[in-house]
Amino acid sequence: MIDKNTVKSLLQKGLLSEIDIHFAQFITGFSPDNDPDIFLAAALVSHATGTGDICLNLDTAAGNLLTGAKHFKKPIECPELDVWLEKLTASPAVGRPGEICPLILDAKNRLYLYRYWDYENTLSNSIDKRIRKNIEDLDSQRLKRSLDRLFPRIEGQGINWQKIAAAVASLRHFSVITGGPGTGKTFTVTKVLALLLEQVPGHMLQIYLAAPTGKAAARLKESLEPAKDRMNCDDSVKEAIPSEVSTIHRMLKPITGSPYFRHDLDNPLMADVVVVDEASMVDLALMTKLFQAVPEKARLILIGDKDQLASVEAGSVLGDICDRDVMHGFSVSFMDRIKELTGEAVDQVVQVFDEGSRLQDSIIVLQKSYRFAAGSGIGGLSRAVNRANVEMVFAMLDNPDEKSLNWQQLKADEGLIEALSQQILSGYQSYLKTTDPAEALHRLRRFKILCALNIGPLGVRAINKLAEQVLSRQNLIQLDPLAENPWYAGRPVLITRNNYQLGLFNGDIGITMPEADSKDREPFVYFPDDTAGVRRFQTYQLPEHETVFAMTVHKSQGSEFDEVLFILPDQDFSILTRELIYTALTRARKKIHIWGNRSIIRSAVARKIERMSGLRDALWGVKKQMSEDRGQRAVDRSQKTDGRKQRKDDEGR
Repeated sequence: MIDKNTVKSLLQKGLLSEIDIHFAQFITGFSPDNDPDIFLAAALVSHATGTGDICLNLDTAAGNLLTGAKHFKKPIECPELDVWLEKLTASPAVGRPGEICPLILDAKNRLYLYRYWDYENTLSNSIDKRIRKNIEDLDSQRLKRSLDRLFPRIEGQGINWQKIAAAVASLRHFSVITGGPGTGKTFTVTKVLALLLEQVPGHMLQIYLAAPTGKAAARLKESLEPAKDRMNCDDSVKEAIPSEVSTIHRMLKPITGSPYFRHDLDNPLMADVVVVDEASMVDLALMTKLFQAVPEKARLILIGDKDQLASVEAGSVLGDICDRDVMHGFSVSFMDRIKELTGEAVDQVVQVFDEGSRLQDSIIVLQKSYRFAAGSGIGGLSRAVNRANVEMVFAMLDNPDEKSLNWQQLKADEGLIEALSQQILSGYQSYLKTTDPAEALHRLRRFKILCALNIGPLGVRAINKLAEQVLSRQNLIQLDPLAENPWYAGRPVLITRNNYQLGLFNGDIGITMPEADSKDREPFVYFPDDTAGVRRFQTYQLPEHETVFAMTVHKSQGSEFDEVLFILPDQDFSILTRELIYTALTRARKKIHIWGNRSIIRSAVARKIERMSGLRDALWGVKKQMSEDRGQRAVDRSQKTDGRKQRKDDEGR
């Protein structure tokens, strides 16, 4: 067994948690010799799931020093792969896929906690069942007429990806509509619902609309009404599209005190269509439970941006489902069906394959942004970041003509604080100069500071404190640093836990203000409301919350602001990835200020989220191998004909 002092050091340095240690001790108890290599494997796979991975890749870990522990007096080195595999295979606590054991070791040397292997296996099987066949009981002529009416051809517009997405969602039991900000995902799915309702006499379909967080659900609800108003269809169809949107948890009905839901495989939703927005935020466990609760005969439509940050919990499910780094084409037979229904000649611009995963016919990427024009600095920079094109990233950041982009290298501490103070004052003084709560909320949406980290001198906590000090010095807020009560007029508040009774959800932002003309100046917190303009709550009523002059990029998902100040730390961290940069960029509608050193930006753009799982292999493995083989044959032919060393894209981009 690893000695107690080493275990203590691992805990102190945050390399392992208490639960990792206890789990490892439990697993080694299955063997009489308490093998330290088994202890280490169990501790590492427990830690991996706690940091977002689904499993531990033994191929990567074997033979290497434990990350972060190389400066110990006795550095901890993982055993060589063959030794580790032999010990794990012999352990009664470790089984093969399909067996019921605390740990599962698969054929590709991935080690899982049983629960996560089961989630992954259940989800991949559920997806496979849904994509085996198209929905054939459709009136093709009626569907074609609906598509032409709802997506009229516009001269010079090119391929209408929204129309193709609608056709795909109509034909499949499972589909994904993905794309960047402003590509019209919500607008498209609203028309999909109209298409499906027009196929059914009396418009009798049971439709559920959901999102992973309360804020995402509220945003989807806000988007539905204007989208319905713009559709060219009967009012009866518009009225049949639900106006209510719930969180996934609320839709599935949690069983109090357990991780389970009332709606599951044995008690599925009575649903014909289920739409889930912001699907990139859904973790593996919740996605699996969602699939189990939706009948296989129903349509399940996921909407989201596959390039955004993954869920906070384990997994990068939408990215794995979409095979994020590869643009897959349709199968030949499905392409013919799409052309027949839409009249769009997509085979001229995307690759078409006969073989491969059936999943390729369920995914559509919307490729035209209606928020960012073709020449938009924010749009162009986000695309360059997505492609890991570091040279293009800096070409745009260094270009003084890109008015929507402002990049500053981090200065010395004193100069940085002064510059940051000026930005805080410039960005927030406007909302603090009005006594109208609705107007204050409107102005607050104009500007936000985003940080990569919570802690540290450039983290959320430090910048929130600085903001309070700066605004207090200018008499814009009345802050008493000695008071235990944190409430003051103008305090912006971020809700961090859902409260269904109050209708306040994780991600909602409100403003603290006294009631107009009130003598006691008792503070209330005001939040936007679709019907009344604002709703107010007494401070003691609020669920968990925090001050939000600055917020993390993770918590900003689903939000948009006119102007964003994005602050990167002055040291490199593994959390700094291209997905984080992309998500921060796309929170800004009009302008983004990026404060960070060149080396940090370069490193972050080059680093992508690498969450270990077997889901992508399970869904795309056969197709991916075929694509790689096809690419290698193309390279070989090229080398034979002209002798030049050139690399073909082996993933069908």
